[in-house]
Amino acid sequence: MPPVCPPRSRSRPALCCRGRHKDLPMRAPDRTRQGIVATLFGRVDEVMLELGAGGELVVARVRAALSLLIPLLPLVAAAGGLGTRIVVVGLGLAVFTNVMAQVWLVLARRQRRHAWLPYATGTYDVSMTTLVLALLATRDPAAALNSVVVWNFYMLSIAITALRNDGRLALYVGGIAIVQYAVLAAVLIGGGDAPRPASLGYGVVSLAGQVERLLLLAMMTVVACAIVYRMQRLVELSGRDGLTGLPNRAWLLQHAPRQLADARHDGRSLTLGLLDLDGFRRINAEAGPRIGDRAIRDIARHLQTLLEEGESLSRIGGQEFVLLLRCPAGSAWERLDRVRRALSTGPVASDRDGRPIPLSFSAGLAAFPPDGGEVSALLGVADRRLQQAKRLGRNRIEARDA
Repeated sequence: MPPVCPPRSRSRPALCCRGRHKDLPMRAPDRTRQGIVATLFGRVDEVMLELGAGGELVVARVRAALSLLIPLLPLVAAAGGLGTRIVVVGLGLAVFTNVMAQVWLVLARRQRRHAWLPYATGTYDVSMTTLVLALLATRDPAAALNSVVVWNFYMLSIAITALRNDGRLALYVGGIAIVQYAVLAAVLIGGGDAPRPASLGYGVVSLAGQVERLLLLAMMTVVACAIVYRMQRLVELSGRDGLTGLPNRAWLLQHAPRQLADARHDGRSLTLGLLDLDGFRRINAEAGPRIGDRAIRDIARHLQTLLEEGESLSRIGGQEFVLLLRCPAGSAWERLDRVRRALSTGPVASDRDGRPIPLSFSAGLAAFPPDGGEVSALLGVADRRLQQAKRLGRNRIEARDA
């Protein structure tokens, strides 16, 4: 008898029919060019946001430490015989840099509070480099365009965007660095008939050399994006179950608190469901581990059909799943019971002799916030009701304590 498909969700097409899907793996991450671009520039994963907030704090601390050394530069210049005006401007710039470094550090300590902060600090880092080059150009245009030390702060500004784990930020900072330096070079070099800036210490500025610098900035931007993509892939793999492709326990513990916070902020209902397959050890014993794995994948596909936008399904153990549904417990019970009844009318596993093995699950539901305000509390309530469903005969869903 072919497996019976659960009812079609309002927001998803049915994933199965007539058993043709049974041996297909769960959907794999898209590694095409379009998939890579979507991963880099799509909505940032919650785990990546947490890592990025920590990276922003690291960058702020390094910036604050390095800023303490900046006042030494105009003092060294004064010892070298530079004019008083340049030294005074340099000291003023050093004071401003230290004040801003402390401001960025204070803001970075309030992690995840300011979504705009990485873009603001990225713009600041690039613009400060451009400002220093512009100040050098007032004394020696060739020094501004052929300087290696100051120009490399562009490269550093782009490189440290990888610590924020956001591909959009890396592209943004790289883009403004290229635009600002291109404008500065165009202004200082002038038209085609204008003489090229030159000095004894920095040589003659060439157009080809400036184009090479712009290409290097573009290459560094690509490298930063590649590092971000690699980090995103590692985080994704660490948060995925190898058998089903579903999020695992680590993913759930990272994402669920944010989902609860969003539900609390929006005043929405949220229901956590803890499911356990009934008699799964018997399936492994009678049909073998291979059939057992296939049954796990099929159950996962059936459960995925009831998900709507913003909802999640995780596999947290051998035959245990957790659902986070954006609806009251009563609605969650009705939706999940449809899947339970669909499974009970159509076996999706067979033993070694080809005899059908009926599949069923028991589940416990916990409503947020009545049953708890934290993930651990909701899991505890859902587990208690799951065990209650097991005691009452299995193949049932419990949404309240007996």
